[in-house]
Amino acid sequence: MDFINKVEETITTKGQRVVDKAKEMAEVASLKSQIGTCEEVIKKNYAEIGRLYYENYGDNPEELFAKQCRAVQNAQNGVQDLEQKIRQIKGI
Repeated sequence: MDFINKVEETITTKGQRVVDKAKEMAEVASLKSQIGTCEEVIKKNYAEIGRLYYENYGDNPEELFAKQCRAVQNAQNGVQDLEQKIRQIKGI
């Protein structure tokens, strides 16, 4: 009987460790998911700040932002040119 009790105790102890580890992994996964959500909110708001800055000050940006504002303007011009070429190809 003592042997059976020790086996049961060992199984119970190891089983509890597995359960505890599974709970820990689930909690960590949940927290990482929450971190991802927070990072996505940060990313979206950074983009929105940049868009608002460009819309309001892109024509006369502070020196710190001049390079990025020129890059946005150049990209917008590129999009317009490419769209024009598509219209020409389609005969529109």
